[in-house]
Amino acid sequence: MPSILLTAPAVEPISLADAKSYLRVEHDADDSTIAALIAGARLHVEAQTRRALITQTWRLTRDAWPADSRIAVTPLPLRSLDAARVIRRDGTAQAFDVSGFAVDKAGGILAFTAGALPAPGRAVAGIELDVEAGYGDAPSDVPEPLRQAIRALTAHWYENRGLTTIGHELAPLPATTAALLAPYRVLSL
Repeated sequence: MPSILLTAPAVEPISLADAKSYLRVEHDADDSTIAALIAGARLHVEAQTRRALITQTWRLTRDAWPADSRIAVTPLPLRSLDAARVIRRDGTAQAFDVSGFAVDKAGGILAFTAGALPAPGRAVAGIELDVEAGYGDAPSDVPEPLRQAIRALTAHWYENRGLTTIGHELAPLPATTAALLAPYRVLSL
């Protein structure tokens, strides 16, 4: 089911100064381009790993409560469950206490007691769960390999402007970036 970004990260995992130092750029003419590449690299790293790097708020929607009473949350790492509600038949939201959930931060799971939660009145996206995800509020909270992947990807895109293709397909991630991301990837089954 879809996840909707409610609150974007307040900062990027690497600063403009950090990226410029890595790129060995000493002028300010490309600052806006480099800043955009940093943001793009963060988004790419987040998409590849299914993780939120800097603290973000997401809304998860579900059609029904799962039979096993467990909801896997992405993006990871899960920090908290902030709000839970079901949508009634008339379209209004009914909020309920989040203390009915056990939040497994390490596993990224929201667990609940079967039958203890109200059933949604809407068949599609009748359940909304607002979660906070991310390593923390500061760039230093993000694991260094992920920050290095953002530096490397920013540098790759800065040096190879435009689309890089092989035949008719986009070129894969640079090997160094892919290797840095591999231990952090959350695979879906």
